[in-house]
Amino acid sequence: MTALEYRHLLVDRDGDTIRITMNRPERRNALSAEHLGELLAAFRAAGETDATGIVLGAVGPVFSAGHDFADVAARDLLGVRELLTVCTDLMSTMRSVPQVVLARVHGLATAAGCQLVASCDLAVAAESAGFALPGGKGGWFCHTPAVPVARSIGRKRLLELALTGDVIDAATAADWGLINRAVPDADLDAAVAELLARATRGSRASKALGKRTIYAQLDRPENDAYTIALEVMAAASQLPGAREGMAAFLEKRKPAWPD
Repeated sequence: MTALEYRHLLVDRDGDTIRITMNRPERRNALSAEHLGELLAAFRAAGETDATGIVLGAVGPVFSAGHDFADVAARDLLGVRELLTVCTDLMSTMRSVPQVVLARVHGLATAAGCQLVASCDLAVAAESAGFALPGGKGGWFCHTPAVPVARSIGRKRLLELALTGDVIDAATAADWGLINRAVPDADLDAAVAELLARATRGSRASKALGKRTIYAQLDRPENDAYTIALEVMAAASQLPGAREGMAAFLEKRKPAWPD
């Protein structure tokens, strides 16, 4: 993959990490249909590689201002529904790819931009970053962005964010669980690399199955969640990575992961 394949993205690979960087700074990385389509294609392509991690970032002073209103305003009901379907497919794909997906956030992440952050597995933000669901103080409520945000921060905090439309700072976002941590701006890249390195160590196949199972059971009643997790964990005990991990522990040696 090269940046030449995309108009609104920069995509490159560094070792086991694929970096997908939104590159539409003149539009505050607003998510037009074309931009969303490129993100969807880039994540699907990355998901088919042997990379272990994907970092989603952005160029310019804003991470993402959300949906591109120029694009939305030009569409009828069916057109807007189509746009939101592509956006929803993107969010689902970010969770279904086997890699660990980490958001590198600087500047503002609002509306669907905040949705992007909430849909990543992990997120690290610069202290100067801000997060908002601004539809609450405008004319188009943030219905779809609220879906993954709710699953990150809980009902009361979601309602404060969604109803007021106000920006919360990175420290508050970390306290609420929207991101993993807020760090000084100068330390952002180092913090991203450190967390991703810890989150991608071990068996790639085991981690991919673990990620998929976590999302499958996350919002289910506890009994249903245990039913899913029990069967997957039993089956996973027979995978090469699990057998090697247990053997290495018992033999007091470093594991040689088969994948």
